[in-house]
Amino acid sequence: MLKRLKGRAGVGGARPSKRSARGLAATVGVIGVSLSMLGHAAEWSDTSIGWRYGTKFAEPYETNDISKNILSLTHVSGYKYGTNFFNLDMLYSDNKDPSAIGSTNGAQEVYIVYRNTVDIGKVTGREYKFGIVKDIGVTFGFDTNTKNDTGYNSMKRMLVAGPTVMIDVPGFLNVSLLELWESNAPSGWNFGPPAGTYSISRYTYKTHPMLTAAWGIPIGSSAFSFEGFMNYIASKGKDEFGADTKPETDFDGQIMADVGMLTGGPKGTFKLGLEYQYWKNKFGNDASGPAGSGAFAKTPMIRAEYHF
Repeated sequence: MLKRLKGRAGVGGARPSKRSARGLAATVGVIGVSLSMLGHAAEWSDTSIGWRYGTKFAEPYETNDISKNILSLTHVSGYKYGTNFFNLDMLYSDNKDPSAIGSTNGAQEVYIVYRNTVDIGKVTGREYKFGIVKDIGVTFGFDTNTKNDTGYNSMKRMLVAGPTVMIDVPGFLNVSLLELWESNAPSGWNFGPPAGTYSISRYTYKTHPMLTAAWGIPIGSSAFSFEGFMNYIASKGKDEFGADTKPETDFDGQIMADVGMLTGGPKGTFKLGLEYQYWKNKFGNDASGPAGSGAFAKTPMIRAEYHF
């Protein structure tokens, strides 16, 4: 998918910079709507800003390791009938993932995730506990992004919905089976022949499921925690260029230390840790095919968070 246009004929003629600007404007609008939704009647909340850094990020069709700095804004809150989750990542690549042909600047990306989980037990006033399950719910939300890079310039839009079970563990472990409605409208540079800019009208993939888990589990005295998510995403049919997509496995986990708790400072304010991402067939690209090793990310990172 990413940079698939290498070796293909150009289509259309819109310039990537204009498409990226429109995508960024849409993203700002989404942020405003999302934050408005999160502000309603929260019974508890946790908001944090964070930074992650790694030198072995991967992008399909790119054989070199890429360094990225990622700044994030995360908000989690509980309301009368469930929970909200909002995350905004701003990703800054080095020049191995360039923003334009011949540029020494790295690509920039904004990626937003929003999830709302409605707790069925809270809505009905009944208990749905059985075995290791402490409650059930329904999750819905969206993903959206915009990125300026050489070959693809992603403008992803995705709606998600499906059932969730809350597992009875210290902290939390939620497992969901979500249906995904995903589309994209890339524009970029075709490396040819013939070479030139291209754009593709918004393309909708086949509706497909995702099995996903998210967790935050204390370790020992609670000064440390194991946090993260894992997604198994089924094939989404053909991509924009007629190639078959592959199922994706995306694991992202971190061991975090509560620095304040360990040093006698304020608890739950500053966290520092190590993170690892394992993402096979990234974006549905076949890591054993033309997308190559760039479609199989194995990325260690350092991570810091400030909670307020």
